[in-house]
Amino acid sequence: MILLFRLSHRKERDKRITTHLFLSARIFNVKEIYYSGEKDSVLEKNITSMEEKWGKTINKIEYVKNPKLKMKDLKNKGYKIVHLTMYGENYKKVIEKLRDANLCIIVGSEKVPGWVYDVSDYNISIGNQPHSEITAFAVFMYEIYKCNLKIENIKGKIKIVPSPKGKTVIVNE
Repeated sequence: MILLFRLSHRKERDKRITTHLFLSARIFNVKEIYYSGEKDSVLEKNITSMEEKWGKTINKIEYVKNPKLKMKDLKNKGYKIVHLTMYGENYKKVIEKLRDANLCIIVGSEKVPGWVYDVSDYNISIGNQPHSEITAFAVFMYEIYKCNLKIENIKGKIKIVPSPKGKTVIVNE
């Protein structure tokens, strides 16, 4: 199983970025999302509301007051901690050994504290230049799944019918 951990969320500064990160997690079938920093009930409500319309994929969104303790708990449960950072080693060097592991993927916000680098089993980069954390997460997940996305057939109130032109939307009440 793959979990997402958004580190140091800031309500005003990060609201759109964190929302987009959580939406990206949905498309990659991430079932549990944790976040630390500032508790954001509006963020949680927005994701829950969106899932009510489009179909539920996330089983848990949980605010974590003490991320160090949570990381330790996840490691004790057998999860490999993967920190996505532009300072890490290239993902291509380690991706094969991570494909079948239980992973907790850390995506930072503000300056990431040193303890995160220490607690992580892998500090991984998709490139050693500044880039978006959403890009890092999406590229990493795409590679984990060998470019074969694990999107489930999600049943929601709203469904998009793929179309080469225009928009076809079905609304089920």
